[in-house]
Amino acid sequence: MKAPVIQPGFDATERPVVARLYWEAFGPKLSRVMGPEAKALALIEAVLDPTHGLCARDAGGAVLGVVGFKTAKGALVDGGWADMRRAYGLWGGAWRALAISLLERDTDNQRFLMDGIFVTAKARGYGVGTALLHAIADEGRTRGYGKLRLDVIDTNLRARVLYERFGFVATNTQNLGFLRHLFGFSSATTMVLDLAP
Repeated sequence: MKAPVIQPGFDATERPVVARLYWEAFGPKLSRVMGPEAKALALIEAVLDPTHGLCARDAGGAVLGVVGFKTAKGALVDGGWADMRRAYGLWGGAWRALAISLLERDTDNQRFLMDGIFVTAKARGYGVGTALLHAIADEGRTRGYGKLRLDVIDTNLRARVLYERFGFVATNTQNLGFLRHLFGFSSATTMVLDLAP
């Protein structure tokens, strides 16, 4: 496979593809809260913000993967209470919005927040994830940040190995406590990459 082309965002026709890829990557930890799958996919597709993502594409332009980021102006998947209510109804939207809010991470002025990375199954192992990490690091530098921050869950050891190989360093781990039963993982570790040239 040739090196992917990295481009900002995606167009409206690609929203279903990006939503599906996002769900494939994060569905295992979100399915108890965001299910059923059809409603979750519809919600994700509706709230995707292409201005907060970078896409890896093959030579024909097909999406191979996406890395998202969060700023004070939004995130790749940026829904709120009203979106949840539309998707799940009043009660279903209320408890889901509360549960998801418990996983939210705030932006800060010192570190650029990477907010999810996912790659198609056929593109895994071909350097697409690494290319997306280079792209998000470059995006952080362009925006004037000195550090790039992400969180990785304890059940995603493959991703953690990739991040460590790339140069990210673990800074702290937060345990979920009883929420582990709801989300299917026990802890999340914050990792930071120095973006100094």
